[in-house]
Amino acid sequence: MKKMILALGIAILACVSCQETKTKTTTTSNEVAINPDLAVKPDSWIDKRVGEAQARLNKTDAGKIVWQAMEAHGGLDTYFKNGPLSFHFDYKPEDGSTRRNTYQTIDTWSNKARHQHVGDRSQEFGWTGEKAWKKVKDSTAFPFDMRFWALTPYYFLTQPFILDGEGVNLEKLADKTHNNTTYDAIKVTFEAGTGDAPDDYYVLYFGKDNHKLAVIRYIVSYPKYFADGGHLPEKLMTVEGTTTVDGIEFATGYKTHWLTEDEKAGEHITTIDVSDIRFKKDVENSYFDIPENAVLIE
Repeated sequence: MKKMILALGIAILACVSCQETKTKTTTTSNEVAINPDLAVKPDSWIDKRVGEAQARLNKTDAGKIVWQAMEAHGGLDTYFKNGPLSFHFDYKPEDGSTRRNTYQTIDTWSNKARHQHVGDRSQEFGWTGEKAWKKVKDSTAFPFDMRFWALTPYYFLTQPFILDGEGVNLEKLADKTHNNTTYDAIKVTFEAGTGDAPDDYYVLYFGKDNHKLAVIRYIVSYPKYFADGGHLPEKLMTVEGTTTVDGIEFATGYKTHWLTEDEKAGEHITTIDVSDIRFKKDVENSYFDIPENAVLIE
C-alpha cells in the first residue's frame, strides 16, 4: 500500500519540484503576500498547477471523469489553497493484527508528512519528501513500517486530488457495479521508474451522477514486502460516510475487503475511522524537517 503511496507521491513531486525553492515568495498585483516560512503556497503557483492539471486531464475520457470528481469533492484549487491537512487516521485490522493509529499533518503541495502517536504526541515519525525519520522513547510505539505508512493514509483520504500529477496514467474501464449501483471505473497506474512501486495500481469507482468516489480497489506491492516483484491479492475499500471541511469533502471511514473473483466485496478485513480533519494554513515549512534527536529510517 505504501509502495503505491510513495509511487504516487514521487509522481506528484515531479510536477512541483520546479516550484519548491528557498527564495522569497513574490506576489502579483492581485495576490496577497504569502509568508515564505509557511507551507501554504501563493495563489499564482496554485492557479498554474491547477490549470495544467485541468488541461491534461480533460484530454482523455478517463481524465475528464477524474476532473469531474475533483470538482465534485470541492475543487483542486480550493484543496491546495486550504494549505496543509491534518487528521486522525485509525486503521484497525479485523483479525486483531497491528493497528495503525496516529495523528498526522501533511504538506499537500509537496507530500511531506509528520505523524504523532495517539497516546503520546512527543513520539513521532515522518517523511521529508526524501527521507523517513522517527523520534521515539519506546521502540514499540509504532510497530509497523513507518516509511511505508508515512503517506499511505493521506493518499487514500485525498483521492481524487492526488491524481493531478505527471507520471500518473489513467484508463477508463468498463462500468463497475457495487451494491446494485453502477459506477464509472478508472484504473490508475504509474510510469516506469515512478517512485518506490511503479507496479501498484488503483481501480476507482465514481458515481455517474454525483461524480464522487465510492470505492477504491488496490494492490500492495511494496518491494520491502515483495522482493520478487509480487503483491498481495487485490483489496476493495468502500467509503463509509463523508464530511466537508473548508469546502472539501472527505471520507470519515472505510471498510476494506478482499476482492472476490467476480469483483465483489469478500471477507471484511479492516475498518478505518478518520476524524479531526482540518486544514492548517499556519503550519511552517520547517515543521516537516527532521527534528533534533530523530533517527533516520532506512
